[in-house]
Amino acid sequence: MNDWSLGNLTDPAQYQQPIDVSGQNAAVLLAQLQMMLRIRLAERCLANGRRDRLIGGPVHLGVGQEAVAVGVAAELRKTDRVFGAHRSHSHVLSMGSSLHRLFAEILGKDTGLSRGMGGSMHLWDQPNGFYGAVPIVSGTVPLAVGAALAAKMQGGGDVGVAYLGDGAVEEGVVHESLNLARMLKAPAIFVVENNLFASHMHISLRQPKESTARFAAANDIPYEVVDGNDVVKVRAAAARLIERARAGHGPGFLEAVTYRWHGHVDWREDVDVGVKRSAEEVGAWRKRDPIARLVAGLQALGLIDADHLAAMETKIAEEVAEAWKLAQSDAYPPLSALTSKVFADVEVTQ
Repeated sequence: MNDWSLGNLTDPAQYQQPIDVSGQNAAVLLAQLQMMLRIRLAERCLANGRRDRLIGGPVHLGVGQEAVAVGVAAELRKTDRVFGAHRSHSHVLSMGSSLHRLFAEILGKDTGLSRGMGGSMHLWDQPNGFYGAVPIVSGTVPLAVGAALAAKMQGGGDVGVAYLGDGAVEEGVVHESLNLARMLKAPAIFVVENNLFASHMHISLRQPKESTARFAAANDIPYEVVDGNDVVKVRAAAARLIERARAGHGPGFLEAVTYRWHGHVDWREDVDVGVKRSAEEVGAWRKRDPIARLVAGLQALGLIDADHLAAMETKIAEEVAEAWKLAQSDAYPPLSALTSKVFADVEVTQ
């Protein structure tokens, strides 16, 4: 009988070894490494921008969690319907979104993904399969189920994906969404990034058990629980669930155990407001770095060396710096945009 404990998945002293990449496609792994580095360096740029007051609104960072989005996105296509939440930079970038447009959005510029109207927590890039993110906890989960149902009715084999955190499963709409997706056999994939903290409170203070997969089991939904800092394991689990959903067998649930290095919001890396975690604990989790472990795995098989890695990091750092500089120079929306999305332009007749 499952006791719904995550076992050593929550122990930062475990899972520090290089990722096993044997039998994997080297080109795919290198592309995933590039994407994780792009996300990591982009979020560091945003952290500095927020610290230096160049960004006006709050920024929720997912540094340390890059493998989840990159692993899942590897099994998605542009016609799938992906939804995020308030910590979704990795989700939109992993789908191939523009660094420049992401930065522009967070800076409130007219060239942003949402024309500068949404900031960090209202991202959108439907051409790349990202249908939206909102700061309302669990707000996009039922939308993903609806999008999955629409995909089923259209018959193209697409799926709807809802990224959510362990805190979101405490919202009633998540349980309604799980039940509805199962009853309608909607091809919805629920991806829980279980980083053990909901805002400022550890899961042990909020839930009787650590694993959120028990809610999938309660709704008769197939689930997988993986080390969320192992991109190979994440992709393999996502592939099984997504393939099943595309074949018409209904929803799937992926619980990826990970850890955010920053606090709940903005740039601070040590401890968060109200959270009982120490700098030592954060430091221990850093040793489970999904990027460093992938690099170590690639190096063990001679698939990358120090020079190749340095060149890759330099190229991505230059790309990030160029995108940030361009976004800073972009124009803000015109004053006329203040009400352009508020009132409908209709003629009233008597």
